[in-house]
Amino acid sequence: MAIGGILDGFPSGFEIDFEQLNLFLSKRKPGQSKLVTQRKEDDQVEFLSGIFEGKTTGTPIAFIIRNEDAKSKDYSHNKDVYRPSHADFTYDKKYGIRDYRGGGRSSARETVARVVAGGLAQQFLAAKGIQMQAFVDQVGSIRMPWKDQHESKLCYSETDIEASLVRCPDLDYSAKMQTLIEETKKNGDSIGGCIACKIVHVPVGLGEPVFDKLPAELGKAMLSINAVKGIEFGEGFGAVEMNGSEHNDTFDSDGNPTSNNAAGTLGGISNGQPIYFRVAFKPVATIVKEQNTIDAEGNATTIAGKGRHDACVVPRAVPIVEAMSALVLLDFYLIQNAYS
Repeated sequence: MAIGGILDGFPSGFEIDFEQLNLFLSKRKPGQSKLVTQRKEDDQVEFLSGIFEGKTTGTPIAFIIRNEDAKSKDYSHNKDVYRPSHADFTYDKKYGIRDYRGGGRSSARETVARVVAGGLAQQFLAAKGIQMQAFVDQVGSIRMPWKDQHESKLCYSETDIEASLVRCPDLDYSAKMQTLIEETKKNGDSIGGCIACKIVHVPVGLGEPVFDKLPAELGKAMLSINAVKGIEFGEGFGAVEMNGSEHNDTFDSDGNPTSNNAAGTLGGISNGQPIYFRVAFKPVATIVKEQNTIDAEGNATTIAGKGRHDACVVPRAVPIVEAMSALVLLDFYLIQNAYS
């Protein structure tokens, strides 16, 4: 078994840092800590085309990641039963058939391909000075107030983020989140969380009016990730409690914005300020607790999760948020520079 992808339109002549790419992949892989699924996958990517002697050729980049620790038997009890909050029911009704061995296209396993492609995009953007950083700022009701979201710099050091098993850069909040995840897992349940992301040094002009707005495409990218249920930019839903005089980003006498409540875009186009947003992930659907459901014939039954599953998905989803952000930004960067 394996999964792969094709990245088309990547510029030619760009030298890939494979060590950095593997490090980025390792942040998503299973088995990295006691908080996540203990499935063991090294997630080694094999490039089939589009790269020669370490540099991109401009042709489609095809790649594959082989599964090493798949256990289809862990899903045999699901064969004729619809798991709550999974795509089993909708896939079966849409296609008339479903692959019950882990979820198929609805499995979070497919995100490894996103991280490969996004990792390449992120390297290219970094070479152009565009930086991005994602981290966990909430698990359950425990929310970390993060700093410097309006400043034109990344909020935290990568060392602080990676020092936490939860990938929360504030170690006090991280410890509380870790305890909550461990207690939730012990109770056979799961819990949701939020990932914050900030992108800095974005040039003015990325994004298209009306139908291809930059925040709209970022929102679409985030909502395509498994378990994501929402995204908010800047003040987000908190803006409904503000007056225009509070929310508007005015300018000083030198033409510099005095705030960044708009989170880096105006009219769907980047304005040169940092882009920042939060992505909400629901609790993992597979839990050990017994739940009511139905089988493929519509008969009432019960089901309990088996196998190796995350109690909270956000620690492993941090690189996925960064990867999807990078893919969207690179698309718009290439479009904008094709015009100039």
